[in-house]
Amino acid sequence: MDPILIILIGTTVVLFCIIVLRMHAVISLLLAALVTAFLTSPDLIYNFAVSSGMSNEKALEFSKVSIGKRLGEAFGNTSGKIGILIALASVIGTSLMRSGGAERIVRSLLSLFGKKNSAIALLFSSFTLAIPVFFDTVFYLMIPVIKSMGIKNPKKFSLYLMVVIAGGVMAHSLIPPTPGPLFVAETMNIDLGTMMIGGIVIGIVTVLCGYGYAVWANLKWDLPMRSTPDISIEELQQISEKETKDLPRLWLSLLPVVLPIILITGNTFSKMLSQGNSHLSTWQESLIAVFSVVGDPNIALFISALIAMYLMWSRIGDIDSFKKYMYEALTSAGMIILITSAGGVFGQMLQQTGVGIRIQELSSNYQMAILPMAFFITAAVRTAQGSATIAMVTTIGIMSGVASAGLAFHPVYLALVIGCGSKIFAWMNDSAFWIITKMSGMEEMETIRHFSILLMVMAFGGLFSIMIFSKLFPLI
Repeated sequence: MDPILIILIGTTVVLFCIIVLRMHAVISLLLAALVTAFLTSPDLIYNFAVSSGMSNEKALEFSKVSIGKRLGEAFGNTSGKIGILIALASVIGTSLMRSGGAERIVRSLLSLFGKKNSAIALLFSSFTLAIPVFFDTVFYLMIPVIKSMGIKNPKKFSLYLMVVIAGGVMAHSLIPPTPGPLFVAETMNIDLGTMMIGGIVIGIVTVLCGYGYAVWANLKWDLPMRSTPDISIEELQQISEKETKDLPRLWLSLLPVVLPIILITGNTFSKMLSQGNSHLSTWQESLIAVFSVVGDPNIALFISALIAMYLMWSRIGDIDSFKKYMYEALTSAGMIILITSAGGVFGQMLQQTGVGIRIQELSSNYQMAILPMAFFITAAVRTAQGSATIAMVTTIGIMSGVASAGLAFHPVYLALVIGCGSKIFAWMNDSAFWIITKMSGMEEMETIRHFSILLMVMAFGGLFSIMIFSKLFPLI
C-alpha cells in the first residue's frame, strides 16, 4: 500500500476517535499507531530502515520485528527522551507556583517592562533562551510564569502563551546549535557563524509575524484559563493576592529557571569548544567534563527541581501539604508523559511507512522554484510524521543534489527555508502538541488555533522574507 494512503488512513483514525468519538488521546493515538503499523508492509519497513542508514542485514531483521514490539520500542524511545524532563518540569512548575516564586518573577517583569510591553518581553526572552536550549525545556520552565501572568490579566492569557511558543519554536529550527539547523548547516558546508546570523535575522522576522498573529488571535478567540491537575485557578488567584513582602526573594525565585539554562548552555558551548581542538588546557578539560555532567538536561533540571522543592518547603513548612503538592505534580506529569509517548508512537509508525522516500520520489516529478520546493517538501514530511528535525534531515537529503548543482544565492537561504518549512503542520502526531495542550489546560481544537496555525503563519512569513532577502542580497 502507498505510504501516503496509509498516512491518510492513520490520520483519519486519530481525528475520528478524538473529535467524533471523544475518546481519550492516549487510546486514540495508540489505536491510530496500531492501524498504521498493521498496514505497513515489511518491504516498506525495510526500505525505511535502509534509508535511515541501517545495513541490509539489520534492515531485514528490523522489517521482521512484530508490530507489538515496534509499538513498545517507539513508546520507550519517546518516553526515554522526554519522561524525566516532564516529571522534573512539573515539580519545578508546581513548586514555583505554590511557593509564590512565579508570582514574584511576574511582578518584577511587569515592574521592569510595564504591562504594555510584557508580551514583547516574553517573546524575545523565549527566543533568546531557545537558541542554546531545546524549545520543550524552555516551555517547561516558562509555563508557571505564563500562568501567573494570565491570572493577573485573564484576557491576555492566550497572548502570553503564544508569544512564548512563537519565540521558542523558531529559534529551535533556525539557529544552531540545536540539532536540525546544525545538521543542515554541516551537510551543506555552511559556516556556523553565517547560519547563526541568518537564523537570527529570519528568526526575528518570523517571531514578529507570530506576534502579530498572537495579538489578532487573542482578540478573535477567548481562551479561558483552566485548572490543571497540579494547581487550580482559585489557588493561583490566592497566591496572586499576596503582598510582595510575603513572596520569596527574586534571586531565589529565578534560580530554578535560570540555572538549568546556564548549565545546558555551558554544556552546548563547551562541546563546540572541544570539537577539533586537541590543545586544551587542564582546567578547560575539567570544565568541559563538569558541564558534560551537570549540563545534561536531565541532570540540570534535577538540580533545578531540588532548589524549587526547597523553595516551596521554605514557604509552606508543612509536610502533609508538601507531599500533597508533589503527588499532584507527578500525577499531572504522568498523564502528560503517557499522551506525549503515545503521540511519539504514532509519529514513529508514520515514519516507518517510508513517507520520506515517497515524497522524495514525488518531488522529482515536479519542477518549481528551489526555495518554495524545499519549503513545501519539508512541510509535507513534517505534517506526515510529526518531527521537525526528521523533516529537515529528510529534505536536505532530497535537496542536496540541487544545492551542489549551483545556486543563484548563498546556500544559507536554502538551509533557512528548510527550517521554516519544518514548522508546518504541527498537530496530533507531534509530542510538543500534547505537551502544550495538557500543561496549558487547552483542548485539542484550541491548540490548533493557538499553536499549529501560529507556527504556520510564522513559517510562511519566513518563506516570503527569505525569498525577498535572497533576491536583494544573494551573498555570492
